[in-house]
Amino acid sequence: MLYFSSFYTILAIIGLVKLEVIGSVGMLDFILFMIFSILETYAMFFLAFKIFKIDLYHKEMVFASFIMGFCSYTIRINYGIFPLDIFSQYALMFCFMWMLFRIHPFYASILTGMAYQAYSVIQTSLMYLLNSVMSMPLNTSDPITKNIMTMQILSALAAILIGMYVGHKRIGFDFVPDKPDVKVKPTTSEKILFALNLPTVIVVTSLNYFFESRFFFIIPFLYGILLWGYLYFSYKKDRNNYESFST
Repeated sequence: MLYFSSFYTILAIIGLVKLEVIGSVGMLDFILFMIFSILETYAMFFLAFKIFKIDLYHKEMVFASFIMGFCSYTIRINYGIFPLDIFSQYALMFCFMWMLFRIHPFYASILTGMAYQAYSVIQTSLMYLLNSVMSMPLNTSDPITKNIMTMQILSALAAILIGMYVGHKRIGFDFVPDKPDVKVKPTTSEKILFALNLPTVIVVTSLNYFFESRFFFIIPFLYGILLWGYLYFSYKKDRNNYESFST
């Protein structure tokens, strides 16, 4: 009996150690996922605010990025629903633009679309470069790998550097009002900017389906076309405001 008691005790200790190791690995994956998710989301906010000459609120940006990262981990890792994760991130960014940063919902939708398009152009271009040109395999179904984290760091760094350059050169747009309760009378350019959100959501959500195909190189071009639309009509709107103010 003593032998079996010792045997079962050893098995119990091994089981507890195994559970502890698994829990530690799971916690480490969660921490890594959160760090890189927060970094990417912060970079998107940073780039969007710099493009539209909006003041930066770093604490609020980190807070919003943390909430979005936690929701992303729950939906993508725990439930494995990648398309829903992308859609929920888009919706959450819009809500934070509107309710946390106090931007009018009409313009919050434009900022969200612009942020996603700009960041998607950067990231998909890097994904194509790393995966096809440099032969660095990227498994989007497992976001906690060395290659994926490298791609996330490069994407976020590029977005922040571009945002800093835009802010330094002061070449952004300033037609977004700084009050959430203004009355909006959308111009034709603004209506087109708002309408661009629909194809933006569709293209962003379809990224995972095209990544493994040989037509993935088309995705950066689609993002680029939509981003060009945002930039062109934003410039047109900004120019019209300047001309109206001058007259």
